[in-house]
Amino acid sequence: MEVILLEKIGRLGGIGDRVRVKAGYGRNYLVPQGKAVFATQENVARFEARRAELEQLAAGRLGEAQALADRIAQVGTLTLSAVAGEGGRLFGSVGARDIADALAAAGIEVPRTAVQLPAGAIRELGEFDVGIQLHSDILQEIRVQVVEQH
Repeated sequence: MEVILLEKIGRLGGIGDRVRVKAGYGRNYLVPQGKAVFATQENVARFEARRAELEQLAAGRLGEAQALADRIAQVGTLTLSAVAGEGGRLFGSVGARDIADALAAAGIEVPRTAVQLPAGAIRELGEFDVGIQLHSDILQEIRVQVVEQH
């Protein structure tokens, strides 16, 4: 299936690129989310008429993401407390939702889907580097410190 991208998507392409994707990915994710349109003659003409507007919107989103990344960088270390047993193993875990909620408490709203935990949920005490994917071009690192709750 061939689609025209309406925004930059990491590892796939930029605005206006015609790319071939699997039918399910195009029909179930890209098109319903407004990230792409089917590559028909009519849609190609409609896209070319809107290209400048879409590029301006993309530049605005990039600026907003950069401003948010700067605010996250100012936080420094995010400290979360959790109940732990012997050896520093947590009863439960610290996941993306917990980190997003802690950032929200600090006044920075990010969707939990933006929080990247490469090794999965945190299950022990200590300090961990966590990525926050704010835009396809912007990945902001933040240090998360998990301490024992008393």
